[in-house]
Amino acid sequence: MNDINSLSHTKWICKYHIVFAAKYRRKMFYKEKRAAIGKILRQLCEWKGVKIVEAEVCPDHIHMLVEIPPKISVSSFMGYLKGKSSTMLYEQFGELKYKYRNREFWCKGYYVDTVGKNESRIAEYIKNQLKQDELGEQLTMSQVGPFTGGK
Repeated sequence: MNDINSLSHTKWICKYHIVFAAKYRRKMFYKEKRAAIGKILRQLCEWKGVKIVEAEVCPDHIHMLVEIPPKISVSSFMGYLKGKSSTMLYEQFGELKYKYRNREFWCKGYYVDTVGKNESRIAEYIKNQLKQDELGEQLTMSQVGPFTGGK
């Protein structure tokens, strides 16, 4: 259970659960785009020295459990990750520029939570996130509402 990382004068365990979504929560991560965004995110994390513990690409958002070194702030890492990944996606899939305009692929914000002692529970949650999303999509909304003439 040696999770402790080290820099020259620092010992650290900094794990974060991060969630970020495509602009307008458009469902677009299917087939080759799902594989491409996974490869891009792995490459960008490797360049920054960030370890991906667990990750899941859902149709409209991304869940990641990552270890970010203390020399990098979470906000600067997310700016880097979202900015570079959108540029790399536009290079690979040129048609996205017309849907999302230049460099506006991701929503402005993101969710981040420190992991602490709940690492295994969060990793399990991320693994099962895609199944939960599919179950949620199977629920149907009632057709009765204020705009359909019903009560």
